[in-house]
Amino acid sequence: MAAAERAFKMPKVSKADRPLVMRLVAYILGPLLHLLFWVKVSGKEKLPKKGAYILVFNHVTHLDPLVVAYATFFGLKRGPHFLAKGGLFKIPVLGPLLIAAGQVPVYRSGRTNIEPMSAAYEFLKAGHVITIFPEGTLTREPNGWPMRGKTGSVRMAIEAGVPIYSAGQWGSEVVLPTYTKNLKPKPWHKVSVQIGEEINLDKFHGRKLSTEELKDATEIVMKAITKQVEILRGAKAPAKLYDPAEHGQSQFGNFNKNGKK
Repeated sequence: MAAAERAFKMPKVSKADRPLVMRLVAYILGPLLHLLFWVKVSGKEKLPKKGAYILVFNHVTHLDPLVVAYATFFGLKRGPHFLAKGGLFKIPVLGPLLIAAGQVPVYRSGRTNIEPMSAAYEFLKAGHVITIFPEGTLTREPNGWPMRGKTGSVRMAIEAGVPIYSAGQWGSEVVLPTYTKNLKPKPWHKVSVQIGEEINLDKFHGRKLSTEELKDATEIVMKAITKQVEILRGAKAPAKLYDPAEHGQSQFGNFNKNGKK
């Protein structure tokens, strides 16, 4: 039996939407990010300027958290709070810095995510923004389209009673192709972020949802994200969301290394 993963320290909730450490990190990393690409945000007028909401994105490359953080902090003028994989928080200096900047570590095995989810709810209660990649990992869809999602973001939005908005992002795969380490900095290259309307989940409110209902609500969310990606790519996505399980692919990690493409 595998040993339980060491418990992570959870971030403290600040009253400030963009606390000091977050601002320091942003103003240091922001200019450096321009050495890789530049980010353009469209549709930001659809989002509340104040108050809590959840913003959900598609996940194409390992650069996406930088894209989303930049778009949220500089484009939307809000403080991004991620639910990020725990491995990042084990890295010396980076881990404590992420915690201080209000990012939430999540476990992939060995422990339940009760504490991380509680921390995320506290940020929402304080009126902050939670940014999530519902797919839980980089897309396995062969052409980079959004795939099936996990139910956490939907459950959080419904239980916390906060709006959830879709967002698509596209362009980071040119700088760092999916599931590779072949970084190709392009300071002139545009990575686009498209914000969508609030996702209507009214029919799921006011009652305890079954597993199937949560999956149905999550599909609505993923299709709303896909719609934004279609706008950015100027193309039509497959009608059915890609499901890695149907193709014998692992849930996490680089499935290409496992010989499953």
